[in-house]
Amino acid sequence: MLFKEYDPHKEKMLQVMDNDGKIINPDWKPDISDELALESYKLMQFERTADTMTVSYQRQGRMFTYPPNIGQEAIHAGFGKQIRKQDWLVPAFRELGMMLLKGAKLSDIFLYWGGYEDGSLFSGAPNLLPISVPIASQLIHGIGLGYAAKLKKEDSVIFAVVGDGGTSEGDFHEALNIGGVWKVPVVFLVQNNRYAISVPVEMQTAAKSLAIKSCAYGIPGLQVDGNDFFACYRAAQDAVAHCRSGKGPVLIEAMTYRKGAHTTSDDPSLYRTQKEEEEWELKDPVKRLRNYLIAQGLWKESDDEPLLASYKEEVEKEFAVYENYGPYKLDDVFQYQFKDMPEDLRQQQVAYEKFLNWREAKK
Repeated sequence: MLFKEYDPHKEKMLQVMDNDGKIINPDWKPDISDELALESYKLMQFERTADTMTVSYQRQGRMFTYPPNIGQEAIHAGFGKQIRKQDWLVPAFRELGMMLLKGAKLSDIFLYWGGYEDGSLFSGAPNLLPISVPIASQLIHGIGLGYAAKLKKEDSVIFAVVGDGGTSEGDFHEALNIGGVWKVPVVFLVQNNRYAISVPVEMQTAAKSLAIKSCAYGIPGLQVDGNDFFACYRAAQDAVAHCRSGKGPVLIEAMTYRKGAHTTSDDPSLYRTQKEEEEWELKDPVKRLRNYLIAQGLWKESDDEPLLASYKEEVEKEFAVYENYGPYKLDDVFQYQFKDMPEDLRQQQVAYEKFLNWREAKK
């Protein structure tokens, strides 16, 4: 019923609560416990704390380029809470909360953005693919996983996530097309945060929405308020039910806003206005869910301070694991790319070893 009510042709967006956290669409509010809502709020706060501190670590020169997640926490909590152990998460690179819910450790994330291949192992996180920086290529992998699950008659749903910029790539359209043909259990989740680096959505497509692109491939589509936890949870709930029923994939466009930079190498002030940022600040996902919890008597604003203090300590401990991990093995850089190392790569290794010896001699 949800996909009929919010058919993309109707140009309607699923929203359950307003910017102040008041329920305005009770018919579509998911039936979840107060405990789950509170738990989700805490997850969103942990993600935001970790995200903010990670940007600070990068600015201190303690790790490499990092893509901030701030502003997109409701999507990660709402959809991440639907992912079971046997389900697959196929991320891009801005899905921190979903990856943590899947079982990834924060130290794994730090290792990845610190340049360690070991950061892609995600020990303890079953069915989690590595971070995928090439835009939209991971969606094809998601289709393959979905086809395998269907062929093996496994009760698995694949969550394949991409940004709005990824919908301009051929891989996005190929994945939706073959996914619709094969009727694979894939939830295509587009985090529409308004900008593909500096390119706004309006310069990427003339379509009325990204959700409407589902119609061309014969699959259901839905646009949801990506800063509304309850709307995201409900959209994910119905998407999973559709996939598990054997009806094939769905496309969800979650409308949100990247409050930070595209990565720590980016300066959004060059292409965004302060007015736009202030308008989206009113829709902040963490504040909206907190206001709801306070109104229900489940939380007090004063509860935030001790919670965030404990989270900061936890993040520091996880970062210490990364910083004490040890040097990257030189052999891992050169020895395992080819069965027999080509001469040009061998010359690169010799040149780099000379550089390391020179640097050591200067100490």
